[in-house]
Amino acid sequence: MNARAVTVSEEYLARLEHGADWREEIEEFCARKDIESAWFNAMGAVQDAELWFYDQTDQEYQSVTFDEPLEVAACVGNVALLDGEPFAHTHAILSRRSGQALAGHLDSATVFAGELNLRAFEEPLERDHDAVTDLDLWL
Repeated sequence: MNARAVTVSEEYLARLEHGADWREEIEEFCARKDIESAWFNAMGAVQDAELWFYDQTDQEYQSVTFDEPLEVAACVGNVALLDGEPFAHTHAILSRRSGQALAGHLDSATVFAGELNLRAFEEPLERDHDAVTDLDLWL
């Protein structure tokens, strides 16, 4: 395990803007506040979504698009620098009207309503390429 201690510098509660992109809202907020590393939780609803699933054999993301209103039952992620910019690594559990759950890496989604709790860290974290997984991982 690769680990390091971090210190929480600030904690924010925020409402995501209706009609904005869910992940971009988080990244733009971090850029405005000069946040280079953070952990966040969120909930709400989206008008549509694109989820990614990482195929561990092919080492490629598979995309699935949902063009329908969905509840964001849970959303968790972290922020680290990727190519010098804040990147919000975002996972979500979304639910359909029927209660069917959809989950994965949230690439994009149009916000209907969203509430965010974000803890910023003093220590900057950067994503680097991991040769074993072919992913850009933090620490």
